[in-house]
Amino acid sequence: MRLRLSVLDQSPIRKGGTAEQAIKETVELAKLTDKLGYTRFWVSEHHNTKSLAGSTPEVLIAHLAGQTKNIRIGSGGIMLPNHSALKVAENFRMLETIFPGRIDLGMGRAPGTDRITASILNPSNTFSEQDFIEQLSDLQHYLYDTAEPGTVLGRINVTPNSQSIPEQWILSSSGQSAVFAAHFGLGFSFAHFINPVGGSMAVQMYKQSFKPNGHFKEPEANAAFFVFCSEDEEKIKQQREIMNYRFVQLEKGRFEPVSYEDVQQYEYTEYEKERINANYDRMICGTPEQLNLKLTQLAKEYSVNELMLANISLNFEDRLRSYELLAEVFELKDR
Repeated sequence: MRLRLSVLDQSPIRKGGTAEQAIKETVELAKLTDKLGYTRFWVSEHHNTKSLAGSTPEVLIAHLAGQTKNIRIGSGGIMLPNHSALKVAENFRMLETIFPGRIDLGMGRAPGTDRITASILNPSNTFSEQDFIEQLSDLQHYLYDTAEPGTVLGRINVTPNSQSIPEQWILSSSGQSAVFAAHFGLGFSFAHFINPVGGSMAVQMYKQSFKPNGHFKEPEANAAFFVFCSEDEEKIKQQREIMNYRFVQLEKGRFEPVSYEDVQQYEYTEYEKERINANYDRMICGTPEQLNLKLTQLAKEYSVNELMLANISLNFEDRLRSYELLAEVFELKDR
């Protein structure tokens, strides 16, 4: 089976740029990748950051789905502990009602922000594994109308009563959520761009433990990567340097937009150089020919036929071109 490519977009804000600009670029990218033959376009949920504009995927999804024709549009993801499971069910049933057969509900357990902001988003958030499991269980009852009559959940009518159900995916960077995805029969997406270790084992565990549900009859998995593709070796080098700098700053809790000048002026400590080496595999940079080989190899290692690609390059034209080059080398339009 030929490799499918999808998009994870975080609506990055460039230094000196605006949130409005970032969202417009996300829309333009969605339109382009729809035409290029990408499978999915997921948008993220982040809070209390000046470098990413994507805070409400359920709102952005509605706009993106209306601007595109074929590509599946979804969340990558809804950070479930920040929300009521009932409200998530209502939001995504509404999206599925408006755009039947095109909506993905990707969910994560991490808050997408710091603990203080997460506690303000949802004051009852205990950050516990058991609460997340209960939310997932409640969500299945809400979406499939399977709550036992007479119970509290059974008294709730989730509206609108869409004729189809959005695809549900669990996002994970540690592997633990692979167990939850398998138990509930949901899709599983491993965030290699957050943690480049243990992903293939997590996917294997998910597939071995998978229990079919009303939607997925067989396990469905993908893996997500930071990817930058260019025919210009200097741009590839600069993007690698920018991502090295970003990772170091993120580990310090700094979420400000950056420029290449910031990178050039910065002097790394020995510890930071070690962290750069540790983070090296989170980012895949190269020419079309190099990435054809590398991404094909990674798909085999993960035993998946779909890769989710994120790109936060500083130049938007380079970002667009990266996705164009990958679509060409993997012949997405010819399918």
